[in-house]
Amino acid sequence: MQVITLLGSAKKKGNTATVLGWIEEELKTMGYTAERIYLNNKSIGSCLGCAKCRDNPDEIACVQKDDAIDIMEQMISADAVLFASPIYFWSFSAQMKALIDRGYALVTNYHKPGHTSLMRGKRVGLLVTGADAFEDNAEGMFTAFDRIVDFLLARKSGELYVGGCTTPDRLPEESRNQALELARSLAG
Repeated sequence: MQVITLLGSAKKKGNTATVLGWIEEELKTMGYTAERIYLNNKSIGSCLGCAKCRDNPDEIACVQKDDAIDIMEQMISADAVLFASPIYFWSFSAQMKALIDRGYALVTNYHKPGHTSLMRGKRVGLLVTGADAFEDNAEGMFTAFDRIVDFLLARKSGELYVGGCTTPDRLPEESRNQALELARSLAG
């Protein structure tokens, strides 16, 4: 099984990257392949809203030829995809949000007969880190992710919020075990 992990943090060694590393290690221990894509190093333009991607529902028909195309191709080819982002202003980081918006090219006929997706049935998960508690902070991000999963016709296979983050060496003690559990749920 191949899992693509999408690191949406600007920090390669921050809280999100640290927890994501635990998940990737567990997946590898289980015999799976885990490939991290560090979005901050990628050129991902914002969605233009041109709807040219609707012209061919059988491929990623986006008019922009940047790194988002390759990333989405890897997502389609993988068995599972894990979205990992710190929470910024009650939502995804800019790096992650740009890729999510470009995911518009993966779906056709949303809310219409014939709704289809290049991600249909794909296992997806969500990892979020933040300084504050879940309540009055991260709920909207998780609700948005549920809607993204529905839009993609994917299958949510796990989610985790690690709050109380300051620095990677001070992550809450139980967060490692929760990360390992997320890895197992992603693997099925």
